[in-house]
Amino acid sequence: MIDGSMRGIGVIEFRDVHKVYPNGTVGLKGINLTIHRGEFVVIVGLSGAGKSTLLRSINRMIDITQGEIFIDGKSITRAKGRNLRRHRRDIGMIFQSFNLVKRMSVLNNVLSGRVAYHPTWRTLLGWYPRADVEIAFDALRRVNIQEKAFERADQLSGGQQQRVAIARALAQQPKIILADEPVASLDPVTTDMIMKDLKRVNRELRMTTVVNLHFVDLARAFADRIIGLRAGEVVFDGPVHEATDDVFEHIYGRALREEDRKLEGMSAYGAS
Repeated sequence: MIDGSMRGIGVIEFRDVHKVYPNGTVGLKGINLTIHRGEFVVIVGLSGAGKSTLLRSINRMIDITQGEIFIDGKSITRAKGRNLRRHRRDIGMIFQSFNLVKRMSVLNNVLSGRVAYHPTWRTLLGWYPRADVEIAFDALRRVNIQEKAFERADQLSGGQQQRVAIARALAQQPKIILADEPVASLDPVTTDMIMKDLKRVNRELRMTTVVNLHFVDLARAFADRIIGLRAGEVVFDGPVHEATDDVFEHIYGRALREEDRKLEGMSAYGAS
C-alpha cells in the first residue's frame, strides 16, 4: 500500500470520458477517475468491458470521443506534436504479446525504451550513449534478467521475454507504467513471478502502475485498488479489502467460478 501522504496527488485523471468506436460500439461511458501517485491499480472485467480501451486511452493509443484525460494536471487529450511525445515518454507500456524485436539482443530491446530521448537518426544507427546502456542494465537488474543481456530475444522463454518488456518500459524512466493483460499467456508460476516484479518496481520506485487483469485472485493479491468495469462503465472502485465475492459477481454479472478466480491449483499469491 502507498502511504496516506501520497494519495492526494492525482497523476491520471479521467473527466467524463466517453469512447464510441466507428461501428457504434461503446467502449467507455462517462468515466470519472483519479489515479494517485504510487498506486498499484488493477482493472478487472469481462472481455469487452472496456479495460483495454481505458488503459490505452491514457497514452493516446486510442483517442477518446468526449471528455478529457489529464497526466500530472496537463491534458493529454489536447496534446500535439512535441507535447504529446513528451507525455508518451513518461508512460511505459507493457503488452500481453511482449512486442519485442525477436532478432535483436535483449540489451538492444531494452535500449529501445530510450528512443524518445534522442534524434531518430541516432537510434536507427543504434548509437546510444554509455549513460543509456547503464540505465538499460539497471532496468534488467530490477527484473533479474541481466545475465541474458546479449542473447537474442527469441531465445528466451515467454516469462523471460515479458521481463525484458518490463525492463524496456523501465528504461524510459517513466512516471507511469501501464500493463495490458501482461500475464494472460503465461503459466501460473511465471505469472506469479511477473506480478511480483511489477509490484516490486511499484514499491521501490513509487511508480504509478495500472494493470488490466482477468483473474480475481491476482487482483486481490497485488492491487492497492481495484476498478471494475462493466459495459464501459465503472461499477466498482475501491481498496482491495472491499472487493468481496459479491463485488466481483456484480462486476462480472454472474457468480464466480473457480476458473474465473485463477488457474487450477493456484488459490493464493504472495505480493512481497
